Parts: sequence; structure tokens; C-alpha cells
Amino acid sequence: MGNRYAAEDVIRRLLTEARTWAFVGLSANPDRTAYDQAGLLKGRGRRIIPVHPAAETVLGEPGYATLAEIPDKVDVVAVYRRSEHAGEVIDQAIAIGAGAVWLPLGVIDEAAAQRALDAGLDVVMDRCPGVEWALRVA
Repeated sequence: MGNRYAAEDVIRRLLTEARTWAFVGLSANPDRTAYDQAGLLKGRGRRIIPVHPAAETVLGEPGYATLAEIPDKVDVVAVYRRSEHAGEVIDQAIAIGAGAVWLPLGVIDEAAAQRALDAGLDVVMDRCPGVEWALRVA
């Protein structure tokens, strides 16, 4: 994989310019990584949208069961699901016209990432938004 899905300019641009992040797999469980990362980005002025089958409110934001139900434009879809489910989420991100997909540490799907690139989305894979923020933005 190398740095193909970790281009510094893409990471910096998404962290500084993308305003609306849909977190697929985000629940109200504060022990989950998605909860921490969504809270970090919300604390830095980003709008976060929880996407989880339970469609629960998380961090004060109303949730949706699927990406397709979100009525607003999504800049980044953060894929907090296991790798074997990432492709399905990426295909949904392409379908809703998201600008980018971000797969956190340990979530890797090369074929789906290539589909996203082919569809014109930016792709960051196997990177932590919090770590990248500290390295590239702070």
C-alpha cells in the first residue's frame, strides 16, 4: 500500500477544509475509537454525523441509519467498520456523492479504495484523524 492512500496534501486538506464528516459505525459508546475521533473533530469545529443502524443521537448530533438518509452534503465519510465491511460503505459513499473516504488505522480495502479514486473521491486509508491532526495541522 505504501503512501498511496496517505498523501500529505490530501490529509491536510481534508482535516482543514472538510466541514461535514459522516462517521459510519459511530454509536453512543464512549469506549469506541469512533466516538473519540468524532469528538475530536467536533471539538475542532467540524460537523459530525453519526451513521449507525440504531440511528441514535451521539455527541449531541442526530444519527442516521444509512448514508443515503443524510439530507445534507457529506465532505468525508469516515469508515469505522471492520475491513470486510469497508467496501460496502465506500460504495455507499460514492453513491451519495461524498467528497472523500477516510479509513482509520487497521481498516484496509485496496479494491474499494481504488473504486473511490476512480469515482473521483479522495481516499485516506490506515490513518488516524487525531494523529494526523497532531502531525499536520496543530
